[in-house]
Amino acid sequence: MNEPVPAAGVPVCHRHPDREAHVRCQRCGRPICPDCMRDAAVGFQCPACVSEGARSTRTGLAAYGGRRSADPRRTSLGLIALNVAVWLAVMGTGARDSGLLARLMLLPRGRCTVEGDAGSYYPGVEEARCFLAPDGVWSSGLSDGAWWMVVSHGFVHVDPFHLLLNCLGLWVLGPAVEAAFGRLRFLAVYLVATLAAGATIYWLADPAGSTLGASGGVFGLMGALAVLTLKVGGDLRGVATLLAVNVVFTLTFPGISWQGHLGGLVGGALAAALLIWSPRGPRRPLWQVAGFAAVAVLLAVAFVTRTLALT
Repeated sequence: MNEPVPAAGVPVCHRHPDREAHVRCQRCGRPICPDCMRDAAVGFQCPACVSEGARSTRTGLAAYGGRRSADPRRTSLGLIALNVAVWLAVMGTGARDSGLLARLMLLPRGRCTVEGDAGSYYPGVEEARCFLAPDGVWSSGLSDGAWWMVVSHGFVHVDPFHLLLNCLGLWVLGPAVEAAFGRLRFLAVYLVATLAAGATIYWLADPAGSTLGASGGVFGLMGALAVLTLKVGGDLRGVATLLAVNVVFTLTFPGISWQGHLGGLVGGALAAALLIWSPRGPRRPLWQVAGFAAVAVLLAVAFVTRTLALT
């Protein structure tokens, strides 16, 4: 008996062109018929992708080219420990009056602060005239040479509740992202999100203000997890709900940097997309490195251009 021919316009299985296929492989995206459907952690995969996944597992590779982490929680714990250590150092050197705080948080422009009270400053007083102010001490900003602030702002906190929320976000989101990408790629996503948050703050926030906290990196993990969920065809409602709650929180309470949250979200999503949709094959790591290098160049141009505008 002749096999029925699929109607025109109906998708067909990439392995059996004479069979209709209304399901796509969650790994490669190609249509597969019921005979080719293999159960996966989320949805179905084709036989070729199942074999490749098994081979990657044997070689210790994660799904997108990174080396699989033995314990995906470890890096997030390390980042949490770093944030707590910096917070303790700030608390031990004066809390809101800490000179360390003034050197680590993101200041778009330098400011003339009061000696022994880093939280107070003389508005509009430039560096050349700071010595004329009573107890005036100049604190450099990003636009006048404190380049480390593009990263350091993402690891410093003052308010313990702020620290707790960001550490909780790292603990909840970090292991899932690291399990998918591996440790080095997870750290690359987090770094890009933090840098993108800094660039967005630098361009859109008040140049006379200051910003601090790991929220940009945490929002970057949300963006990365959303892209991952979209790629595997998972349920986006959990990530969308978490993101919606944080957006409402960001826009409702004063003093929260929506600029940093926006930049971190976009940066993390872009970094995850570069890892996921880089061409498959032995040269995939090179494509991923090239993609991250291009993003680094764009961020560097953004920082330099804004610095020139402020100076």
